[in-house]
Amino acid sequence: MSAAVATHSASGQPLKRYAFILHLRPGVTEAYEEAHRHVWPEMRALLSSVGISEYSIFRRDDVLFLTLRAVDFDASWSLLDKHPINLRWQETMKPFFAPVEGLRPGERFLMMEEIFYLA
Repeated sequence: MSAAVATHSASGQPLKRYAFILHLRPGVTEAYEEAHRHVWPEMRALLSSVGISEYSIFRRDDVLFLTLRAVDFDASWSLLDKHPINLRWQETMKPFFAPVEGLRPGERFLMMEEIFYLA
């Protein structure tokens, strides 16, 4: 039996599904995966505290496909951007990522548009 999927935040606001793409630098796949087997408890708690849930990372070769739920992606990510725990985590992750190309104005990541979802 599957776990129930939350559709609303604790405050009752509807959660939206977001997805984006990142690219790894060549040769860092194993180290990146190892780092994510040991995500710091304080980083996990921070993600939850800014309203991010059901966060998943999928990989094919050097391409990462990330999905999550949040009420407002930009609002949640703005809170993360300033937090010392996230700043420390991003410093450890920075060597893994290839430069992001093709961003649209105002994008932080290569955001995907959801065109179909079957709950």
